[in-house]
Amino acid sequence: MPLAIVVLGVAVFSLNTTEIMIAGILPSLSAEFGVSVSAVGYLISVYALGMVVGGPVLTVVLLRAARKLALLGLLATFVAGQALGAVAEEFWVLVVARIVTALAASAFFGIAVAVSMHLVPPARRGRAPATLFGGLMVAHVAGLPAAALIDQHFGWRASFWAVALLAALSALAVWRLVPTVPAPEPTGVRAELAAFRNGRLWAAYGTNALVIGAIMAANSYFAPIFTDVSGFPETAVPWLFGLFGVGTIIGNAVMGRYADRHLMPMLGYGFAAVALVLAAFALVAEDRAATLVAVAALGLIGLPLSPVMSARVVQVSNTGPLVNTASASAVNVGVVLGPWAGGLAIDADLGLTSPLWIGFAMAVAGLLGVLPAVLAARRTPATPAQHSDAEKPPTTTGP
Repeated sequence: MPLAIVVLGVAVFSLNTTEIMIAGILPSLSAEFGVSVSAVGYLISVYALGMVVGGPVLTVVLLRAARKLALLGLLATFVAGQALGAVAEEFWVLVVARIVTALAASAFFGIAVAVSMHLVPPARRGRAPATLFGGLMVAHVAGLPAAALIDQHFGWRASFWAVALLAALSALAVWRLVPTVPAPEPTGVRAELAAFRNGRLWAAYGTNALVIGAIMAANSYFAPIFTDVSGFPETAVPWLFGLFGVGTIIGNAVMGRYADRHLMPMLGYGFAAVALVLAAFALVAEDRAATLVAVAALGLIGLPLSPVMSARVVQVSNTGPLVNTASASAVNVGVVLGPWAGGLAIDADLGLTSPLWIGFAMAVAGLLGVLPAVLAARRTPATPAQHSDAEKPPTTTGP
């Protein structure tokens, strides 16, 4: 991968750390602002909502801007929002800060994917977003624990400042190392909006949201499953999350490498594997050894499907930033719906393993949604540049 794409991946790491770090510093925020733990938890939902709704709107505003200038402006906005959160004295100010950072992060990701696609030949358009998603996954392994550790020793505000500093350094690296990508022609705006008349694009968004929702339905309730069902001590919980996180990094490296040549088969088998692993986990959760295997397997095949799903979005539509920002919004719809549905199942006294069954059902729905394209791909010879979805190859909107 070009160094510029690695730089963008580091920026994604800092932006995604902000999204998930609340989980690690939640008690400190609750004590600081005198609000309930559940109220602080809404900061995660607010962030996801900002990405779902506001990110595409901001991307539309930036469609005619030079890509590099847009990236730098979004990173500057993110740093400002993160700094606002670090100095917040009222809870509502922190909410505003979360919205600002979410808007910037969502639009940044969409434009960064578009830039990464511009920097590689068509045959490597599956690996390029894998590098960006690698930053997202490393945030789960390193960003969240680091934010919690900083909070424990220096306070939650230091965690906010640390992420702001990292984002500022990322902006400097983008300025120095990411080449200038010209703004698209004025017709690019119409072309981007016209892409949303494509039913295959919406099908890709829908299946992506379902499968990510399935994974998050399970992941959000790992801790009580580990301790109350599997019987692990609380001290083992961070290590189990670490096992899941390491699995995502390994899986991301493998799937990103082969996404270009085996796009649709990887989606079909991947969605099926997610469903099977979640069902198996629900059935064997009381066994510690089996739980370890299930967690590692879900890490290897779950979130690492993200770059493959992103490559399919580009394949059935185009490489423009609005399409990719909307793709990130679809993923965040899954991030919201999966844990919500899992919580409803627990509240209905269906047991702590019920979120795993919710995830299984969502993964099966995603598999059924992608199955027609998988079957069509088997009837159509594929090349690396065309992937394997029996769809037309990606077309670029603007430079």
